[in-house]
Amino acid sequence: MLMRFMSHDRYGLWKLGITHVLNAAHGKTCCKGSDDFYGTTVSYHGVPANDLPTFDLSPYFFPAAEYIHTALTTPGGRVFVHCAVGVSRSAALVLAYLMIHHGLSLADAIQKVKEARWIFPNRGFLKQLRALDMSLRGEGMTETDDGQMT
Repeated sequence: MLMRFMSHDRYGLWKLGITHVLNAAHGKTCCKGSDDFYGTTVSYHGVPANDLPTFDLSPYFFPAAEYIHTALTTPGGRVFVHCAVGVSRSAALVLAYLMIHHGLSLADAIQKVKEARWIFPNRGFLKQLRALDMSLRGEGMTETDDGQMT
């Protein structure tokens, strides 16, 4: 829950040098955010994601990755990526960024992030990230008789 409270602390973000905020739970009761809230000193991008295995987060992988990349390639840029708890939605978007912009496999991206913090993307997001991984590597996915992707 620390992430949610930090996202509402404009002064704390300023002290940390945060220039960009990516809210992976945009519009949710606990995670409201907007350009108006952060003002002119912080760029804001909201992703209206639900933390459900059935939610399709994949359409947000590339736009979120571009936003993170832009933030990190801006001189002095620092990005704060958050959601309600900080372990599933935001983690999935950071994993997608590492896969898209750093060429990491899903396994390597997970390992890299886990070096810094605990994450636990839900099974639906992991399945979508696996599909992204295979797509980025030019591998096709096939569905088994029981509906599992391999």
